[in-house]
Amino acid sequence: MRIRLDSFVIALLIAAVIGTVVPAAGETYGVLRVVSALSIALLFFLYGVRLSTAETITGLTNWRLHVAILLTTFLVFPAAGVALRGAIEPLVGAGLATGFVLLCLIPTTVQSNVVFTRMAGGDTAAAVVAASLSNLLGVFITPALVALLLATNAAVDARSFLRIVVQFLLPFVVGQLVRRRLGPWVELNDGWLKHVDRSSILLVVYLAFSVGATSGVWSQVSPWAVVASVALCVALLAAACGWLVGVGRIIGLTRPARIALLFCGSNKSLATGLPMASVLFPAHTVALIVLPLMIYHQLQIIAGGVLTNRMARTD
Repeated sequence: MRIRLDSFVIALLIAAVIGTVVPAAGETYGVLRVVSALSIALLFFLYGVRLSTAETITGLTNWRLHVAILLTTFLVFPAAGVALRGAIEPLVGAGLATGFVLLCLIPTTVQSNVVFTRMAGGDTAAAVVAASLSNLLGVFITPALVALLLATNAAVDARSFLRIVVQFLLPFVVGQLVRRRLGPWVELNDGWLKHVDRSSILLVVYLAFSVGATSGVWSQVSPWAVVASVALCVALLAAACGWLVGVGRIIGLTRPARIALLFCGSNKSLATGLPMASVLFPAHTVALIVLPLMIYHQLQIIAGGVLTNRMARTD
């Protein structure tokens, strides 16, 4: 079996390299920050337009699935991150250790969860609702967890919380309100609109690594620390998958629901995590802090491809 690097991850790595080698500074950085904020708002607006009300109603019926996903995302993962932080900080340094904890506080992803669940023969409607619910609640829960668990590293105050609500939640609500009018157009043009989604994340990465380069953040990390971070992310993903397989069987979910639980419970969202980090953490630390999330994102895509192939064959 051949494992391919996801094209979006390649684009993220290129954006990180460009930000490090040719960082934005001065007025250019200021303009790009405004463009980045507007593009993230557009991303969540389109997300609101895409979410079908009918799918939401259908998917909400399996309450055990949603409770299991939310508890895993916002309780089990954070507990694991906090428990391991003290042990991993000597291995990877304070910045990456903080990023590892942040990774554990981020809600699940949406698009890849739905795709993997569908390909593996799982409950797609439930996956759509579970991932959407995780992201909506994450607008409130993730900043609260960051304030509680990473107070010495982040600045979570009324102003930053308001920025998150305005940049994430408000555009989503507006998208839902205009879904009846714009939904068919967005569905028809979804192919090129996804490039708009990804471009907004690429800009966030470029700006984060620009600030990291100008502030000398990379002098604080060694190649060994990056390798150790990869190993830690592999271990975290494997443990999460094992936990979710066990939970799905214990609470008696059907096979399609267990598949949705596996993907929605183990994955973490770059689209939500990177912009949140840029709001909650000092700009000069963001590049280092988001690195574990970027590593984990690629690993979950590789694991998703392997798991969907196996599940499809055994369906």
